[in-house]
Amino acid sequence: MSSGPTRVEGAAGLRVDQLLGFRIGVTSDRRSVDLVAALERRGAHILHAPALRIAPNEQDGQLIEETRALVAAPPAVVLITTGYGMRRWFEVADAAGLGPELTAVLEQAQIFARGPKAVGAVRAAGLLDATASDLDTTASLVDKMVERGLTGREVAIQLHGYTDEVQLRRLSELSRRVLTVTPYRWIPPTGQDRLPRLIEAACEGQLDAVTFTSAPGASATLAAAAAMGLLDPFVQALQTSVMAAAVGPVTAAPLRAVGIEPEVPERYRLGALIRLVCDRLVEQHVQRYRCEDVLLQVRGRNVSVDGRPVILGPNALVLFRTLAACPGVVSRQELVDGLSEPMDDHALEVAMSRLRRALDVPGLISTVVRRGYRFNAERLTD
Repeated sequence: MSSGPTRVEGAAGLRVDQLLGFRIGVTSDRRSVDLVAALERRGAHILHAPALRIAPNEQDGQLIEETRALVAAPPAVVLITTGYGMRRWFEVADAAGLGPELTAVLEQAQIFARGPKAVGAVRAAGLLDATASDLDTTASLVDKMVERGLTGREVAIQLHGYTDEVQLRRLSELSRRVLTVTPYRWIPPTGQDRLPRLIEAACEGQLDAVTFTSAPGASATLAAAAAMGLLDPFVQALQTSVMAAAVGPVTAAPLRAVGIEPEVPERYRLGALIRLVCDRLVEQHVQRYRCEDVLLQVRGRNVSVDGRPVILGPNALVLFRTLAACPGVVSRQELVDGLSEPMDDHALEVAMSRLRRALDVPGLISTVVRRGYRFNAERLTD
């Protein structure tokens, strides 16, 4: 006999079945292995479709030239926007024999870093005198430079694949000269059929959540949806039935610009994002119903009847959710409208008959002649 939910040893509160039944779309490339593995360990089924990927090292000739230009004309101020960008900059510089010269230049500069990860990367490079910005934004870096009275000087900024053009123009207006350094660039992913599949799955209600870990990735996902002619249904899905989750406010900005309000953790870290996704899905996307003495539970795409798992196909699951979400009689048209493909009256009757047999709960779904169907169960809220 089971003594309770299985937990991972050493990870307090972590249930290996926490996300069982949920299907989550992951749009990230960098660190996606960690994100996918963490969600799968909790029982989720993952649809991994990177929206963008980072250019590999062999494409870093531009970065080397930018580093040489910086060494030749040392800046007074250096703005570091990402920890990954800082680490990659030094990796490429070291490989090109420019590491010592780059270090010497940065030792003489006033360094401002965007957030704790960027500060940590600066210090890991042996540069201990770095000032953190108040917020995790490029604007906060420029604000900090202005606060210290460092306008009118030569400035270098490490870009992060998603240039904030507004702040870059502002920086140019405030500085004598601005050098840009681009340690990585976003390029289209391999396997370009995966992102369209993720977008279609979200539009058809086949996903419970979609995660975003970079602003470029969020923008690329929206652009792909627009190119497919599915931007409006994709946005509507992420506004209603599919939870959108972004690692921080910068990542969330492109989503908010089109009317999507994603879940954002208080701490802008991958671990906090994973915890938030787990908590929100369990809190908001697990439904329990009682029909007389029978208990039904829906967890994402999994349905159980008194603990008995019930396998429902995509159409059957949509029909079940539509019935359960609507008090009173649900018309045939309302049921058909929720499906990705149209059904005539006969096909709908057949589908409802199969749903009743699969659930095997007498009286749960009743037919209201010439009007539609009624779901006869009470939603449990505790």
